[in-house]
Amino acid sequence: MPLPSADGFIHSSDHDVHSWAMFRLVERHVTAPSGDDFQRTFVSTPGAVGIVAVTDDHRVVLVSQYRAAVHGSVREIPAGMRDVPGEDPMETARRELREETGYVASTFTRLGVCLSSPGVTDSAVEVYLATGLVSGNSEPHGPEEDSMTIEHYKFSEALEMIDRGEISDAKTVYGLLLAARQHPDLLG
Repeated sequence: MPLPSADGFIHSSDHDVHSWAMFRLVERHVTAPSGDDFQRTFVSTPGAVGIVAVTDDHRVVLVSQYRAAVHGSVREIPAGMRDVPGEDPMETARRELREETGYVASTFTRLGVCLSSPGVTDSAVEVYLATGLVSGNSEPHGPEEDSMTIEHYKFSEALEMIDRGEISDAKTVYGLLLAARQHPDLLG
């Protein structure tokens, strides 16, 4: 089914080149405002959530885990794929926070949506602020999460880590900066 026109670009069709797990490699056919037809290939996902979890003493909960795509550990906010069909994104955020960190939050506030890399994927990350944290037991899934570490930083220190390049994950930078702008009281 064709999508609505976007900025004069007209969608004509999509073709699944390959699919695996919850991902699809899609070839999209489009007509430009100039009348030129072209196609672009991208990875389609169900999206994800990210959680800026902040303790009562203004410490941000981050995780550091191995990411195969960059073959190294990445410091980031707790996050996860929207892999349960029909699940509300806020419920996914609650579940992922508990599974990855053991924390349960009394309050979730939507901060915004981060487009991960719109040149290569339609992945959109719904980012939430979680406060009123109570610690519990995590439920890691897979070898990366089995080796993941949970870290706590003063909110202001986490912002300085962005400046120093110690935090470079897009959803994490986006979430921390939005939380700081929308909730300056978190800076302590």
